[in-house]
Order: sequence, then C-alpha cells, then structure tokens
Amino acid sequence: MIKLIQRVGQSVFLRLEIALNGTFGSSFNPFYYLGAITYLMFWIIVVSGFYIYAFYDTGVEDAYYSVEAITHGQWYLGGVMRSLHRYASDGMVLAAVLHMLRNFVFDRYHDFRWFSWFTGMVVLWLVYMAGINGYWLVWDKLAQFVAVGTAEWLDALPIFSDPLARNFLEQGSVNDRFFSLLSLIHIGVPLATFAIIWVHTQRVPEAKTSPPRIIKIGLIFSLIVLAFVKPALSQGPADLDSAPSILNLDWFYLWTYPLLYTWGPGKVWALAVGVTGFALLLPFIGGKGRGKNEYQISAIPCGRMITAKRGETILEAALRQGLTLPYLCRDGACGTCKGKLLKGAVDYGTYQQGVLTAAEKEQGMALFCCAKPISDLDIECHEIDLLKRFPVKNVEIRLNIMERPASDVMLLEFHIEGGQRMDFIPGQYIAILLEDGTRRSFSIANSPGQTDQLQLHVRLVEGGKFTGHVFNGMKEGDLLNVEGPYGSFFLHEEGEGPVIFMVGGTGFAPVKSMLEHAFDAGINREIKFYWGARIPEDLYLSKLPEKWQREHDNFEFIPVLSDAKPEHDWHGRVGLVTEAILQDHSDLSSYEVYACGSPDMVEAGRAAFLGNGLQVDRYYSDAFLVTQYKPQAKAVVKSSKGDAHA
Repeated sequence: MIKLIQRVGQSVFLRLEIALNGTFGSSFNPFYYLGAITYLMFWIIVVSGFYIYAFYDTGVEDAYYSVEAITHGQWYLGGVMRSLHRYASDGMVLAAVLHMLRNFVFDRYHDFRWFSWFTGMVVLWLVYMAGINGYWLVWDKLAQFVAVGTAEWLDALPIFSDPLARNFLEQGSVNDRFFSLLSLIHIGVPLATFAIIWVHTQRVPEAKTSPPRIIKIGLIFSLIVLAFVKPALSQGPADLDSAPSILNLDWFYLWTYPLLYTWGPGKVWALAVGVTGFALLLPFIGGKGRGKNEYQISAIPCGRMITAKRGETILEAALRQGLTLPYLCRDGACGTCKGKLLKGAVDYGTYQQGVLTAAEKEQGMALFCCAKPISDLDIECHEIDLLKRFPVKNVEIRLNIMERPASDVMLLEFHIEGGQRMDFIPGQYIAILLEDGTRRSFSIANSPGQTDQLQLHVRLVEGGKFTGHVFNGMKEGDLLNVEGPYGSFFLHEEGEGPVIFMVGGTGFAPVKSMLEHAFDAGINREIKFYWGARIPEDLYLSKLPEKWQREHDNFEFIPVLSDAKPEHDWHGRVGLVTEAILQDHSDLSSYEVYACGSPDMVEAGRAAFLGNGLQVDRYYSDAFLVTQYKPQAKAVVKSSKGDAHA
C-alpha cells in the first residue's frame, strides 16, 4: 500500500515539477528549495515577531488593544509586520509539510535518514504549537475560541487535577500573569524550533538553508502584496461571558478545532497520536531497518575512497565525506551531477524524464544525486576540493564581441554586468539559462585573470535550439542569464611530469583557458598539444597555439587531420589524433593526459593510453555530447559534466 501511495505521489510531484520547471526553470523551481524556503519563512517570522513584540502589551485588557494599535495606528509598517508574521507562519507550515511529503513519496526517509525524519516531525509539532500559542496572544474572539478548544482538548488527558477549561468560563478568570507566561512560551518555543532545525540541517550534507535570491525576493514580495491586499485583522475583543459564533479560521494551523466539536477531544487525540506514531514508524516499515550495511565507492582516477550508507545517494555520500562533486538541484532535474559508473550497480532513483536517457544508462551514466548504490562501486570522478573556493553564482552577462573564425564556430565575448565577477578554475564551464527554463552549458575559454569577462566557443549544431539562435539571431548588446562556475576538468598544477592535451573540435575552449593560465603562472612542465580535426577549417584558432609554440620553449603544437584532401594542401599529421599520440609516445607512464572532445575520442584515448603505460589516475577527461533540439520531447541531452552544446 505504501509503495502504491509513493508511486502515485511521485507521479503527482513530477508532473507539478515539470509545470514549475516550464515556468521558473529547474534552477529556480520552488519545489527544489522547500527546506530552504522553510528557513526563509522562519526568519521572516522572527524579524516580524520581534517588531510586534516591541509594541505588544501582555495585560489581559491591553493585549487586544495593543495589537489593534499596531495594526491600524501604524498600518504602513506595524500592520504589514503583523500580516507578514501571520502569512509567513502559514508559509512555513506549508513548506515544511510539502518538504516532508516529498521526501516520503520519493522514499527519502529510510535507513540513516530516520534521524532527519524524526527531527522534522519534532519541528512540525513545535511550529504547530507556536502558531496556536500566537493566536492566544491577540486575545480576540478567535483567540478565545482557540483557548477554550485547547483547554477542552487537554482536559481529555488524565493528567490535570482540575479541568483547564474552568479558567475560561467567565470574564476576569484570566489574569495578566497568564499572558506574560504565554509571551515567554511564544519566544521559547521558536528558540527550541530553531535548535532542532539546526540539528536537522547538520545531518544533511551541503543542505540548502537559503533559497536563490530570485525565489527569496519573489516570496517576500508576494507576502508583502498579500499583507496589503488581505491584511491580518483581529475579530473583535474576547468576551468569556459569551461564545463566538462566526469566525474566520486559519486552516493551516486550526484545522483540528472544528473536529473537536464534531468528533470530540478523544478522537482528535487518537488522530493526532495515530498519525504521528505512524509517521515515526515509517522509516522502519517497508525498508530493511537501520542496519549497518555500507558500500564502498572508489572514485577513479582521483583515487578517493568513500563509503555510502544503505539508502544514501552517491552525491550525499561524497559531500558528507568531503568529496566535492558538481551538482545543482539535487532532485534529478538539471543533470549537472551526471557521471559515469565504471563498476557496480545502483538504484537509479526517480528523476525527470529526458535528464538521463536510456542510451546514457547503457553507457554507464547515472545521476549521482538520485543513484543509490546497491553494491560496491567504481565511479569516474576527479578530486575537486579546489572548487570550494569558487561558489556557484548567478550573473547577467552582455555580449560585446561576436567573431566567426570558421563557418560553424562562433566566438562570443561577454562582459559581466553590475560590477560583478566570476572566479573560476581554468577548464570549468557556465550554464546559460534560457527563457523556457532549459540550460545550455559551455566551457569558459578565457583565462581566470579576466574575472569580469567570459569567452565562449559555440559550434553550430543542426537543429540546435541555442546554437541556432547564436548564428541566426544573437547580436552584440544582448543580455544572458548564466550560472557558474561548474565542472571538474582542470589542470592539476601540483604535478611535475610532462603533459599531453588531446582536443577535438571546440574542446579547444577549456584547454585554451588552461594553457593561458599555465603560461601566465610560469608552469615549465613539458606540454604537448594535439588538436584533432577533420579538415583545416576545423582548426578554427590554429594561429593561437602556433604563436604559443614560438613564445614558449616547453610547448609543442601538433595538429592532426582525419579527412585531409589534396585540395587542402595539408602537410601536417593525418589520421586519428589518438593514433598520432601513440605513434609519438610508446611509454606514457610519466605523463598526464587531458582529453576533451567527443565521447568516442575520449573513450578510445582512455583504453589506448592505459595500454601504453598511462596511470589510471592521470587521465583527465571531459566528453561533449550534443543533440538536435526536439520540441515535442522537451529533452536536453548533456555531457558527462552536464554540458548541453545544442
């Protein structure tokens, strides 16, 4: 039954996410930031609560009128703050419930996650208690209804010598000291809530505690608009000598109170305890129990060994143990974390269709944010702890220069707007965010010293959605929204031996960035650069490496053509670029090889070079995959690093 509910829930969530991705894009889909949105709502509650408390009086007679003075006497600020406090509280409940529901339907609560699930339940109950307590403090007719209902609810428990409801039988039975106690509770419970949220968050590697700026601004703006359109208002002063008959309930917090008078307190307690108890037992139902089973994951070629707990994704295990893998959404929607399984088996998890194709799975690809090991694994992964220095950011860039060095290649140079900069490691890439929410990723071709500029090399792909626009519609002055830096393909400067770069097509872009940095940094290692192409025109910037060869004694440029014709008057190397390297190097045991280009070239190089003595942890690769745009499929096929060059 649970599995059936989960399958139905997954279908519903995935459909909703597809719709939201179409509106906001996968980078800004609120469903991927529910935990962070809960944090945001909490801080709005805290800030607005402190402001209200500064003007609040705790006396029985003063409580209602002090809130009224805040609401109407300074409606422009105090009234807005009260409404923000109310609606952010509702928002926190909604976000927290959706967050837990999403984790349930996607089966993210078993095994080691039991602790996060338990603390999440505690947080939900504390938020619920704080919200009900907050309604008492207003001391209007709704507060009277809630106070009497709560007292009758608690009286159903055999723990009080005298019924609590007697304290609310007549006007004057509630004193000022009681309201002082309520105020302390309303401060203390949120403090306890924050402590539990903090513990809850610390158990999740690289947990998101703040949503992207655009989501943050959008939510705050929406709450402010709601505060003006439908302000939170009191419902008349409380009068214990009479019972309120018509009330406007907050159904996020007070949905159980009508049940008290239709079912009775006992049945409502049975519902609350039953649902909570069942939820707490869920991590141990249908799973294999907590256990201690673990799986070893070998990251090749970087040589790191990590351990994944049962039910833990590859990405979670890596982040928990300090191995920084590229990722963005963590929900199987963007493909940034896509990597290769070299050995072992995984449960691929649940993800958006089109992000991981059947063909890619056959090639050994998996989404590390979703894939859970079911055996020991070997994965293709480079150590990227260096990347922690440069967090991902969202910037706007303006096109300054367009050049066409070949019929199917466009060089684009952008300036980063707003005085911002993007620090990156040479070899990394950025993701261009398109209006329909899809992404196209391209390697940064300039050196990292130019942090306010970005150069991209774009090859035209027949039917390519973005590349077609670049060649047919883009013009200087256009603005693009991009995120980055991403990627783990970079020059390992700590090495001492000779280096070979093997490039195909526009794979020259990240290598250009690496080489320019190497020259600027004065790296004196022997460097050989093999650029494989079909015809001379494909070597679209050949004069640049020729210039480097003249200027640097440690650098050699070897272009190789696979389809040279007599009319090309070509006098250089011919054949496959991998064969050219093997002809020149019978022993690669002392070399590092960096390969960037088509998957066939990269994989052919791996097998051939390892056979010629190259050490497995010294082969660094970045394979580009391209696809034609198919509107009906709405799919983006990306490379192993998350690139989509179409």
